[in-house]
Amino acid sequence: MPSYTTPDGLNISYRVVGEGEPVVLVHGWMVGGAIFDAITPALVGAGKQVIIPDQRGVGDSAQPPTGYTLDLYARDLIELVNAAGLKRFKLLGHSMGGQIAQLVAAALGDRVQTMVLLCSVPAAGVPLPDEMRQMFRSSGGNPEAQTKILQTACKQLDDAGLATILATAATVFPNCVAESFDAWTGGGFEKRLAEITCEKTYVIGTDDPFLPREVLEPMVVQPIENAEFVYMPGPGHYPQIEATQATAAKLVELL
Repeated sequence: MPSYTTPDGLNISYRVVGEGEPVVLVHGWMVGGAIFDAITPALVGAGKQVIIPDQRGVGDSAQPPTGYTLDLYARDLIELVNAAGLKRFKLLGHSMGGQIAQLVAAALGDRVQTMVLLCSVPAAGVPLPDEMRQMFRSSGGNPEAQTKILQTACKQLDDAGLATILATAATVFPNCVAESFDAWTGGGFEKRLAEITCEKTYVIGTDDPFLPREVLEPMVVQPIENAEFVYMPGPGHYPQIEATQATAAKLVELL
């Protein structure tokens, strides 16, 4: 598995699958790059080269005791695309990975051709009730708590899908889960959205109980130039697991 070293000396691992037009897949909170495994073959079959990092704190990548902020995640991803020699590329971000993708697109301008935000957390973050915050923040290494979270967030999650998400969640450092939770719930980079100049941004919304259309349209779609809302009825927060075939087909269409 290739890797690169961040400016602060961390080793970040990533996978490259297929050949063709590069698409970088950015995973979200509490999981690793394996969250995209089910949809990767469809993208590769459509002529894409898929680049999938495990971000800091996940899997084979370094697990520092602290430093899990949106700005550092975005910096890491910019270092990755530079290390991989990607002059222009497409970008898919899921959940917190959508926030990271937005920051990268704001920083890199027209190097990002198309951006797809899948159930993306808004730049402003998503505040949660105190009791829910505690469960989410302390869920690292706790599959029982993670199961409760996933059963709340998902609409069509079967036992196999739950096992898939829990398996990748088990590779995430607990400190990463706690600190990155603070990062994505806090957000705070709304002013950067005006800097995004992608040819097209697609914001995919589902029946996600945390991020419904009523949240995504005003907070993600409207502030980004050339952004369009795309509704996929049925699944919740993990459509790539809950409705793999439909999600893969939609991503092939948009990317």
